[in-house]
Amino acid sequence: MIAIKDLKKSYNSHEALKGISFNIKEGEFYGLLGPNGAGKTTTISIMSSILTPDSGEVLINGNNIYTHPNESKRIIGVVPQEIALYNELTAEENLWFWGGLYDVPKTELKKRIDEVLTLFGLSERRKDKVSTYSGGMKRRINIAAALLHQPRIVFMDEPTVGIDPQSRNLIFEVIEKLHSNGMTIVYTTHYMEEAERFCDRIGIIDNGQIIAEGTLDELRKSSSAKETIVITFNNLNDDKVQKIQSFWKDCNHTDDKIYFYTSDLKTELSKIISQCSDAGADIHNIEIKKVNLETVFLSLTGKQLRD
Repeated sequence: MIAIKDLKKSYNSHEALKGISFNIKEGEFYGLLGPNGAGKTTTISIMSSILTPDSGEVLINGNNIYTHPNESKRIIGVVPQEIALYNELTAEENLWFWGGLYDVPKTELKKRIDEVLTLFGLSERRKDKVSTYSGGMKRRINIAAALLHQPRIVFMDEPTVGIDPQSRNLIFEVIEKLHSNGMTIVYTTHYMEEAERFCDRIGIIDNGQIIAEGTLDELRKSSSAKETIVITFNNLNDDKVQKIQSFWKDCNHTDDKIYFYTSDLKTELSKIISQCSDAGADIHNIEIKKVNLETVFLSLTGKQLRD
């Protein structure tokens, strides 16, 4: 459905993209994750033909988006990171404007405006100016505008940033419905839980390069991230810590806790408990932290997602 081939893009002397390539299947939910400045928005902007790359190509449904722009643009919708609405127009007027740019016939557009306003829970506020809307409501209309021409592919660049929980949950419901109906979605986000919840596959971009790609399970296996056993002790002292660290090298000590890192939780948990007991350490609590996308991302990039 989407083929990205050796995309490069520079801003003056800064290389934003250093030759990235990846493919997205029809109906797939593909997450593009990376710290700030990694190249996510540049990639999305090029894929949606907002930006032109220095070299490389983007194929949408077999068509090069620069040599066959009309064929490509008909089937894509774009939800930009910045709100693309006119504050002094009503929600309905904004949708009429954006729908007109997509050349949706008026009778069909009226029907679709009614549908998206209902979908996003804003029918009763359709005649209100967007300037009176909350941030979450603006985000909902922003997404609604991208769906008016019933695209087969939607690019969403951080669609839930800075919004209230009610709007976020409603957007989640819409996104899941779109995906279940077979829409191809390309999604960037700063929220790991969103990527874990929605994405079929994830590409991790850092310094303008794709450094890892796959399902969550595939990324777990490819990274050096380990499961963590966090044990809280009663009356932990330096002598007991030293005894514990003498038998388990891969651990960290903070206050009354020791963090044990393991790649084989089932067999090693009992050993750790036994050896802590032998060291005379009184265990108060045990917490297991499984490998998740956040720990995988940290192990691959050395950064938090928001860095």
